[in-house]
Amino acid sequence: MTTSNNETNQQLAPTQRTKVKRVPKRANYETQTIYNILDEALICHVGFTANNQPFVIPTAYGRIDDKLYIHGSPASRMLRNLSQGIEVCVTVTLLDGLVLARSAFHHSMNYRSVVIFGTATLVNNTEEKSEALRAFTEHVVPQRWQEIRQPNKQELQGTMVLSLSLTEASAKVRTGNPVDDEADYDLPVWAGVLPLQMIPGKAIADERLIEGVEIPDYIDNYARNQPKTTSS
Repeated sequence: MTTSNNETNQQLAPTQRTKVKRVPKRANYETQTIYNILDEALICHVGFTANNQPFVIPTAYGRIDDKLYIHGSPASRMLRNLSQGIEVCVTVTLLDGLVLARSAFHHSMNYRSVVIFGTATLVNNTEEKSEALRAFTEHVVPQRWQEIRQPNKQELQGTMVLSLSLTEASAKVRTGNPVDDEADYDLPVWAGVLPLQMIPGKAIADERLIEGVEIPDYIDNYARNQPKTTSS
């Protein structure tokens, strides 16, 4: 993830596509909330239609300011179709907890999600493409880019990169306790929230790692960001 020093929190104007209609009090149109969710998550789902067939493809991504970048092989059906300027919908979800109510009907989940609409643009500029791949790498593992061998000319040419503007997007967030029917609060049933978070295990060294190479601190202490948004 890369941001500029002058990145400011703005309020996006909801569009017909991004306006949250189901439980609208959970909607959030602030760019910083949207960016925080995107920066913490690792996988997005890209929805598009090609030849009258809908597809939803999971993929990794990176963000630079108000653009989302995805990349892959030029042979990728998803990238080939998106590069033609077709409409796309990208979603990201972070699951923060299971909300256990006293009734089956009111069970829920605490989550933070983002939905993005628009058309993707093919990145041809070599400098922007390289910066996008750096953002992708740093998004997955911060501090990794400065240590690894970076893409050479042939690898850059063999990689397709697309950018998607974050100007038509919205977030939806649920936090807090279960909301039961008033009559159910007297039931002798445990209710509350079971928090969930992504926790890395112990790193496993490659069998061909040369002797003397120690595990970097950024791997040994790896952690995704903690929740930053609140909502009622």
